Amino acid sequence: MPPDLATLVAPATSALVLQEVQRGVVGEPSVLPELAAECARVRLVDHCDALARAARDAGVPVVHCIAATRPDGLGANRNARLFAGVSKAPVALAPGSPAVEPAIDVGPADLVLTRHQGIGPMAGTEVDAVLRNQGVTTIVGVGVSLNVGMLDLAFDAVNAGYQIVMPRDAVAGVPTAYADDVLRLTLSLVATISTTAEIVLAWSE
Repeated sequence: MPPDLATLVAPATSALVLQEVQRGVVGEPSVLPELAAECARVRLVDHCDALARAARDAGVPVVHCIAATRPDGLGANRNARLFAGVSKAPVALAPGSPAVEPAIDVGPADLVLTRHQGIGPMAGTEVDAVLRNQGVTTIVGVGVSLNVGMLDLAFDAVNAGYQIVMPRDAVAGVPTAYADDVLRLTLSLVATISTTAEIVLAWSE
């Protein structure tokens, strides 16, 4: 029988991982305007902020995973249509620019980790080591997108031995119906699907 939500997200062994919850992705202007509009519709940033505040109060690590691309493109992927599309966007995810700033407030103990390649926060980054060094066994994953990045996070996390929990109102993808199907038909097989309110409650008890 799978563990209940409170056990899964116990503060001593869980972490909140925010995938590309940054101004140039989920805000305006965005490299992916349609996705940013969906994030605004579902109030993704508000829900992520509520989760981060509850996490800090409970002593749960908060890790902001930011995507950035150097202006010269050095080290960046070019092997998928997604990268080509983003490279043509009027917004540049340049290191040090407003586009790579977290879209929510960063607490004093939060970690901000920046990657310059790939489609998800774990492969080829320090995220896994940082989490293991803190005794984390469950990742509460939020952010974008349910089309690509959140799938990558979920599969990498499970392959690395973590439990993963996803609050459905703190993730987004486009179109809406497709994102709902990804949660229902794919991610529900590898992750515990929850809500922001349920996780905040678990961290406040």
